[in-house]
Amino acid sequence: MTNQIKPETVLAQGGGAHDAATGGVAPAIQLSSTYMRGPDNALLTENFYARYGTPNGRQAETAIAQLEGAADARLFSSGMAAGLAVFRALPAGAHVVATRRGYFSIVAWLTEQHARRALDVSFFDPRTPEALTDLVRKGETQLVWIETPVNPVYEVVDIAATAEAARGAGALLGVDSTAATPLLTRPIEHGADLVFHSATKYLNGHSDVLAGVLCTRDETLPLWKAIEQERTVGGATLGAFEAWLLLRGMRTMHLRVRQQCENALRIAHELERHPRVERVTYPGLPTHPQHATAVKQMRGGFGGMMSFEVKGGAAAALGVISRLKLVKVATSLGGVETLIEHRRSIEGPQSDVPEGLLRLSVGCEHADDLWADLNAALSAS
Repeated sequence: MTNQIKPETVLAQGGGAHDAATGGVAPAIQLSSTYMRGPDNALLTENFYARYGTPNGRQAETAIAQLEGAADARLFSSGMAAGLAVFRALPAGAHVVATRRGYFSIVAWLTEQHARRALDVSFFDPRTPEALTDLVRKGETQLVWIETPVNPVYEVVDIAATAEAARGAGALLGVDSTAATPLLTRPIEHGADLVFHSATKYLNGHSDVLAGVLCTRDETLPLWKAIEQERTVGGATLGAFEAWLLLRGMRTMHLRVRQQCENALRIAHELERHPRVERVTYPGLPTHPQHATAVKQMRGGFGGMMSFEVKGGAAAALGVISRLKLVKVATSLGGVETLIEHRRSIEGPQSDVPEGLLRLSVGCEHADDLWADLNAALSAS
């Protein structure tokens, strides 16, 4: 029955998590760092030591694996801990192909690893995905890593086409699907081997937990075993309380994401008509360069993330955010509150993000209130 129930049911019921000891419909928080053995020295339960995993963590992992249609999932203490565990589990000097645009900290880390020759990284521009075919090396490339939609400009990468190119070279495909969420895109269905989420974002959705998660289509993959070892030895396991909060946040994800998608589409259309806006990049707009790909691989909406460029460059964009009253100026995304930030200021001079670009994470407020605030800030100058 588990494979037949809908994602909304999985989420609302927390993947079946409950407190078996008391019959409570909400799971209890088990904070113990270590677990007892019996008189025969055998463990009394599957629990051993919290660095190897916790009961609360396994409850959240089970729910996330169900959502992704994955064979297994592992939680980490942050999104970066999860993402870097994939690359650290590769052999030294392994060849990796990755999108040059994407989650800034991962791209910066990969660039550093390439410079140190710890990994051999070839980057491709997600706006020209055909370049990927020329970069993969048959029998040599071990991993292709993409993000879709791509942070912070929100291009959309064709997962199925990328999976075909990776398979042709004998490589695995990892997909950062943070912005899409498992409700809108399930990369494994399109050929991915690994799926990554910064669970801090939409999975938790309340801006109060740092967490990351990796999912796999095949738990027998050698790389998956190496990732598990990387987490256990490195100690990047998510704490029990954070895992409990994550699962609690996930119970309303279907409601949150639905509202965020509806709000984002409305705001994107309004921004596209505004005379002070140069360009809006949102996968749900027909003007988006990869709109057809988004329609093919995203279901039920196009997410809550977009970027828009203000005419007049950085000074004009910074002026807009200084006048906002309701929308909060802060880093991160995916929470119930709407956030905006000037990405060029965050990423620094090495960034290729347009100077006038603002990244907008649309929340669950009423769309009329959001647009009134944005419109006033744009029109005031």
